[in-house]
Amino acid sequence: MRFPKRLTLLASSALVAGGIGFFSFKNDDRFFEIARNLDIYATLFKELNLYYVDEINPNRMVKTSIDAMLKALDPYTNFFAEDEIEDYMTMTTGRYNGIGALIGQRQGRNIVLMVYEGTPAEKSGLQIGDEVVKIDGVTLKNLKEADPGKLLKGQNNTAVKLTVQRYGQKDPVELSVTRDVVKMTNVPYYGMVSDEVGYIDLKDFTATAAREVRTAFQELKGKGMKKLILDVRENPGGLLNMAIDISNLFIPKDSEVVTTKGKVTEWNKTYTATSPPVDLDMPIIVLTNNHSASAAEIVSGVIQDYDRGVLVGQRTYGKGLVQTTRELSFNTKLKITTAKYYIPSGRCIQAIDYSHRNPDGSVGKIPDSLKTAFKTKAGRVVYDGGGVLPDVVVEAQTPTPIALSLTNKGLIFDYAVKYRHEHPSIKPAKEFKLTDADYQAFTKWLSDKEYDYTTQVEKDLGTLEASAKKEKYFDQIQDQLKSLKTKMSHSKDADLNTFKPELKTLLEQEIAGHYYLQKGIKEASFATDPEMKAALDLFKDMGRYSTILKSK
Repeated sequence: MRFPKRLTLLASSALVAGGIGFFSFKNDDRFFEIARNLDIYATLFKELNLYYVDEINPNRMVKTSIDAMLKALDPYTNFFAEDEIEDYMTMTTGRYNGIGALIGQRQGRNIVLMVYEGTPAEKSGLQIGDEVVKIDGVTLKNLKEADPGKLLKGQNNTAVKLTVQRYGQKDPVELSVTRDVVKMTNVPYYGMVSDEVGYIDLKDFTATAAREVRTAFQELKGKGMKKLILDVRENPGGLLNMAIDISNLFIPKDSEVVTTKGKVTEWNKTYTATSPPVDLDMPIIVLTNNHSASAAEIVSGVIQDYDRGVLVGQRTYGKGLVQTTRELSFNTKLKITTAKYYIPSGRCIQAIDYSHRNPDGSVGKIPDSLKTAFKTKAGRVVYDGGGVLPDVVVEAQTPTPIALSLTNKGLIFDYAVKYRHEHPSIKPAKEFKLTDADYQAFTKWLSDKEYDYTTQVEKDLGTLEASAKKEKYFDQIQDQLKSLKTKMSHSKDADLNTFKPELKTLLEQEIAGHYYLQKGIKEASFATDPEMKAALDLFKDMGRYSTILKSK
């Protein structure tokens, strides 16, 4: 077997690099080790290619090795191969050429999980719950490793033909969808939640995030908004400059927003608000949770550090790291962590110490004993090293086992598809409620469906029994254990009744989404959202709001 020319060049290049390392850096152990290991890697790859029993895929092998190497650093340092550049561009710009539908696999079927508003998919009549059977005449079942999402992408103004199986229809439905630029919005919803309170749901930080927030704010102010709820829950972050620009909307020009510090000192920089703000006085509440990360934490931290508003919800994720994109050869890219960021109080909110790993490779959070106290502009004490702690903490809701099971099995989704087929229209999402009869119809529909779950109490009893057997106490307590198991063993019918409010809420939100898409899901959640309720209650008590911002 001949060694492929490209691999020969790869090996030769690494050997040349090794030679340079030996001669140029013979007094520098670090550069010597780099050159030596590159030499080892190239010769190992050559031997694999020559002698491994089966043919190897060079691209896949190298990608696997790079991913494994970067995994040892942190989750945010990533390599993008040439065929992944489109995904990278979508991640940073929020734009791609396609139809605007989210398709996921469910039990071997490719199901439309969401259709985005104003996209070619919505205009063509594609519906949530449709099973995509064919794309341009090619049966998806015959393409086991194919990604339907990638097959749907393509050049603008080109048509893609879909064959879908729709609930309640015997024959497949044929659709022709013309691809276009699909813009995934950073603000999927904004509106008035009361006569005075406006709401902006900020879900991402791609290149247009600041413009979208500014537009939403100005429109809501025109509708009479006097108080703002800014929601960054479930926001994983994104572009640093968008976090700076959004913070700039609510703090004075020239105010410090964030400082970055890393190994390359020439890149260290303090970023300030460069434009006049849109508002300095309107009361603001920012909703956070433990999935609010990175850029979302910068905005939350700036609002808190300047005492510009009150944070409500749960402690944020704690990602105080900055990534920079570096261009590599052959149109590949490296997104690399280059610095930590520090918000105006001086704190870095990074919660996980990736630089010091445990012997098993795991990482731990920064202990409380190493956290430092800082102060906001008004003198309130805040801490570094653990995300941003809200001023008003709302306990996170934990889904019940039955709710998790029904959601994970797709039964909540499936029933919403059935409901949509049987009910041509429903009330606006804010007003939509299922009746008791509707809920009973749901429980009856579940009667022949397969789903099961184990409650935490049942798990704890199992652990207790195992410990009792191990420590020779089982004979003494087995009767009590049996009695407890009998009493605590869950009944699906009983749980459907006990946890009816939670399950009903999940159903109402899912059904509203099938009629009104993302906006429907959001509006249907307002009445039962605990963080929203806490925010609205606080806005009704402005004395308490002011006290929170002034307390030291």
